Amino acid sequence: MTNNPLSELSLQQLKRAVAVRQKIESLRTELDRIVGNHATTKKNGAPRRKRKLSAAARARISAMMKARWKKFRARKVKK
Repeated sequence: MTNNPLSELSLQQLKRAVAVRQKIESLRTELDRIVGNHATTKKNGAPRRKRKLSAAARARISAMMKARWKKFRARKVKK
């Protein structure tokens, strides 16, 4: 019915599998502490904040893009 291999294990085997998984996780944590490996954690733990443009910067970019498209359309008409 299901393709999950865990569904075919006995209760005793499942309990043993959980115990082994917990032991592996605790050993990984201990190894990270010993080695000083912090690759599994974020750099500072805080989510990255979205950058915000000032109104002046948005206006400057808008003006540049309008000038660019005006120049592009002027060249296109000449051809």
